[in-house]
Amino acid sequence: MTKDRITMTQRGYDKLQETLQHLKTTRREQISEYMGSALADGDLRESAAYDEARMQQSENEGRIVEIEHQLERALIVAEDSSGGIGLGAKVLVKDAKGVQRKFELVGTYEVDVLNGRISDASPIGVALAGKRTGDSVTVQLPKGTMQFEVLSVEYD
Repeated sequence: MTKDRITMTQRGYDKLQETLQHLKTTRREQISEYMGSALADGDLRESAAYDEARMQQSENEGRIVEIEHQLERALIVAEDSSGGIGLGAKVLVKDAKGVQRKFELVGTYEVDVLNGRISDASPIGVALAGKRTGDSVTVQLPKGTMQFEVLSVEYD
Protein backbone atom coordinates (compact mmCIF):
# COMPACT_ATOMS: atom_id res chain seq x y z
CA MET A 1 0.00 0.00 0.00
CA THR A 2 1.08 3.54 -0.68
CA LYS A 3 2.33 5.86 2.05
CA ASP A 4 1.12 9.08 0.37
CA ARG A 5 -0.69 11.47 2.71
CA ILE A 6 -4.47 11.79 2.36
CA THR A 7 -5.84 15.26 2.94
CA MET A 8 -9.17 15.39 4.72
CA THR A 9 -11.29 17.52 6.94
CA GLN A 10 -11.55 16.94 10.67
CA ARG A 11 -15.17 15.86 10.12
CA GLY A 12 -14.06 13.29 7.55
CA TYR A 13 -11.38 11.95 9.90
CA ASP A 14 -13.89 11.68 12.76
CA LYS A 15 -16.39 9.87 10.51
CA LEU A 16 -13.72 7.35 9.48
CA GLN A 17 -12.89 6.73 13.15
CA GLU A 18 -16.60 6.17 13.92
CA THR A 19 -16.90 3.75 11.02
CA LEU A 20 -13.80 1.87 12.17
CA GLN A 21 -15.15 1.60 15.72
CA HIS A 22 -18.50 0.31 14.40
CA LEU A 23 -16.79 -2.33 12.23
CA LYS A 24 -14.54 -3.49 15.08
CA THR A 25 -17.31 -3.77 17.65
CA THR A 26 -20.90 -3.91 16.46
CA ARG A 27 -20.29 -5.43 13.02
CA ARG A 28 -17.82 -8.05 14.29
CA GLU A 29 -20.34 -9.08 16.95
CA GLN A 30 -23.16 -9.35 14.39
CA ILE A 31 -21.02 -11.53 12.12
CA SER A 32 -19.93 -13.67 15.06
CA GLU A 33 -23.56 -14.29 16.06
CA TYR A 34 -24.46 -15.13 12.46
CA MET A 35 -21.51 -17.51 12.23
CA GLY A 36 -22.48 -19.12 15.55
CA SER A 37 -26.01 -19.81 14.39
CA ALA A 38 -24.66 -21.29 11.14
CA LEU A 39 -22.32 -23.55 13.15
CA ALA A 40 -25.23 -24.67 15.32
CA ASP A 41 -27.10 -25.81 12.21
CA GLY A 42 -24.66 -28.71 11.71
CA ASP A 43 -22.83 -29.83 8.56
CA LEU A 44 -20.56 -26.97 7.43
CA ARG A 45 -19.56 -28.57 4.14
CA GLU A 46 -22.82 -27.53 2.52
CA SER A 47 -23.81 -24.60 4.72
CA ALA A 48 -24.57 -21.52 2.63
CA ALA A 49 -25.15 -19.56 5.84
CA TYR A 50 -21.66 -20.39 7.13
CA ASP A 51 -20.08 -19.51 3.77
CA GLU A 52 -21.99 -16.21 3.79
CA ALA A 53 -20.82 -15.45 7.35
CA ARG A 54 -17.20 -16.16 6.40
CA MET A 55 -17.51 -13.89 3.36
CA GLN A 56 -18.98 -11.09 5.51
CA GLN A 57 -16.19 -11.57 8.04
CA SER A 58 -13.55 -11.36 5.32
CA GLU A 59 -15.09 -8.19 3.85
CA ASN A 60 -15.37 -6.59 7.29
CA GLU A 61 -11.75 -7.34 8.19
CA GLY A 62 -10.59 -6.03 4.81
CA ARG A 63 -12.52 -2.79 5.33
CA ILE A 64 -11.00 -2.43 8.83
CA VAL A 65 -7.47 -2.72 7.40
CA GLU A 66 -8.33 -0.22 4.64
CA ILE A 67 -9.71 2.38 7.09
CA GLU A 68 -6.80 1.93 9.51
CA HIS A 69 -4.41 2.56 6.62
CA GLN A 70 -6.35 5.69 5.59
CA LEU A 71 -6.27 7.01 9.15
CA GLU A 72 -2.51 6.41 9.40
CA ARG A 73 -1.98 8.45 6.23
CA ALA A 74 -4.48 11.20 7.09
CA LEU A 75 -3.42 14.80 7.03
CA ILE A 76 -6.11 16.99 8.54
CA VAL A 77 -6.19 20.32 6.77
CA ALA A 78 -7.37 23.40 8.64
CA GLU A 79 -9.61 25.94 6.98
CA ASP A 80 -8.06 28.63 4.82
CA SER A 81 -7.69 31.62 7.15
CA SER A 82 -7.16 33.98 4.21
CA GLY A 83 -10.84 33.73 3.26
CA GLY A 84 -10.14 31.76 0.10
CA ILE A 85 -11.70 28.45 -0.84
CA GLY A 86 -9.93 25.45 0.63
CA LEU A 87 -10.64 22.04 2.07
CA GLY A 88 -13.80 22.12 4.20
CA ALA A 89 -15.22 25.24 2.52
CA LYS A 90 -18.91 25.40 1.68
CA VAL A 91 -19.18 27.36 -1.53
CA LEU A 92 -22.23 28.83 -3.21
CA VAL A 93 -21.71 29.44 -6.93
CA LYS A 94 -23.85 30.64 -9.81
CA ASP A 95 -23.38 29.33 -13.33
CA ALA A 96 -23.75 31.31 -16.58
CA LYS A 97 -27.49 30.48 -16.71
CA GLY A 98 -28.03 31.86 -13.21
CA VAL A 99 -28.45 28.45 -11.58
CA GLN A 100 -27.02 28.36 -8.06
CA ARG A 101 -25.19 25.32 -6.73
CA LYS A 102 -23.69 24.62 -3.35
CA PHE A 103 -20.50 22.57 -3.02
CA GLU A 104 -18.42 21.50 -0.07
CA LEU A 105 -14.77 20.88 -0.84
CA VAL A 106 -13.59 17.66 0.82
CA GLY A 107 -10.78 15.13 0.58
CA THR A 108 -10.96 12.30 -1.93
CA TYR A 109 -12.18 9.72 0.62
CA GLU A 110 -15.02 12.00 1.81
CA VAL A 111 -16.72 12.57 -1.56
CA ASP A 112 -20.52 12.37 -1.71
CA VAL A 113 -21.51 13.95 -5.01
CA LEU A 114 -25.25 13.49 -4.43
CA ASN A 115 -24.94 15.72 -1.35
CA GLY A 116 -22.65 18.31 -2.99
CA ARG A 117 -19.44 17.07 -1.32
CA ILE A 118 -16.84 17.23 -4.09
CA SER A 119 -13.16 16.39 -4.04
CA ASP A 120 -10.55 19.11 -3.86
CA ALA A 121 -8.81 17.14 -6.64
CA SER A 122 -11.84 17.20 -8.99
CA PRO A 123 -11.88 19.69 -11.89
CA ILE A 124 -14.35 21.95 -10.04
CA GLY A 125 -12.42 21.62 -6.77
CA VAL A 126 -9.12 22.51 -8.43
CA ALA A 127 -10.68 25.50 -10.21
CA LEU A 128 -12.30 26.82 -7.00
CA ALA A 129 -9.19 26.43 -4.81
CA GLY A 130 -8.01 29.77 -3.45
CA LYS A 131 -10.86 31.76 -5.02
CA ARG A 132 -12.91 34.26 -3.01
CA THR A 133 -16.42 35.67 -3.04
CA GLY A 134 -16.96 37.59 -6.28
CA ASP A 135 -14.33 35.69 -8.28
CA SER A 136 -15.22 34.05 -11.58
CA VAL A 137 -14.02 30.56 -12.40
CA THR A 138 -13.80 28.65 -15.66
CA VAL A 139 -13.89 24.87 -15.31
CA GLN A 140 -13.00 22.42 -18.04
CA LEU A 141 -15.31 19.41 -17.67
CA PRO A 142 -15.61 16.30 -19.86
CA LYS A 143 -18.82 17.70 -21.40
CA GLY A 144 -17.41 21.16 -22.02
CA THR A 145 -16.50 24.37 -20.26
CA MET A 146 -18.53 25.87 -17.42
CA GLN A 147 -18.23 29.26 -15.81
CA PHE A 148 -19.11 29.97 -12.19
CA GLU A 149 -19.24 33.08 -10.07
CA VAL A 150 -18.42 32.52 -6.41
CA LEU A 151 -21.31 33.96 -4.36
CA SER A 152 -20.17 32.94 -0.87
CA VAL A 153 -17.54 30.96 1.02
CA GLU A 154 -18.24 29.56 4.51
CA TYR A 155 -16.49 27.28 6.96
CA ASP A 156 -18.17 25.45 9.85
